[in-house]
Amino acid sequence: MGLQDRLDAMRADFENGRFPLVPTRDQLDTMERATRSLVESGQADRALKAGDIAPGFTLMDADGNSVSSQAILARGPLITTFYRGVWCPYCNYDLQALEDLRPEIEARGASLVAISPQMPANSRKSQRDNKLGFPILSDVGTTVAAAFGLRFRLPDDLIEVYRQFGNDLPRINDDPAWVLPMPARYVIGTDGVIAYAEVNPDYTRRPEPSDLLPILDHLRVGSKG
Repeated sequence: MGLQDRLDAMRADFENGRFPLVPTRDQLDTMERATRSLVESGQADRALKAGDIAPGFTLMDADGNSVSSQAILARGPLITTFYRGVWCPYCNYDLQALEDLRPEIEARGASLVAISPQMPANSRKSQRDNKLGFPILSDVGTTVAAAFGLRFRLPDDLIEVYRQFGNDLPRINDDPAWVLPMPARYVIGTDGVIAYAEVNPDYTRRPEPSDLLPILDHLRVGSKG
């Protein structure tokens, strides 16, 4: 089963009351309205895209180690995935699918990192629960997400729904602002240029991780040319 098939099945279970958390119709309507508004805002079209220069970053991993994009790019291409947080089941499925592909990514000389606004303790839980072999970096304040054009503020009615669900983002992210990154994947070449960009204002829609492999193959061929 592909990633999107898994996400569609999970969404159907959630909307039909087959999750421990059963949403009301009003809550579902609020979530759908917020997603539609973000899609229609066009913000995803204004985010960084292929051909743009990727902002450099230095962030802490879940164990408190400093991780520099410049140091990673000195070794090979970098895949960066922006992750909403441990509380988002769609994002966790996405990370698991990327982990399944990680051996093929690394065989092509590339590295994989996730970037999340959540605090390191929550990233450690994400890594443990999803059995990840790649780091989740803490973008406190969503500064890096903003540099990529991905940061957005949740509308007030959606904030109330998240509170009802127990998703206290100010506590999870140690940031009073109710902001998140749009889920996104970037492949950055060793020259710092973005070779691939996929931004998802609808967090329930994700591309297949295998889409990344032809991009990495092209970069590898280009580096030998």
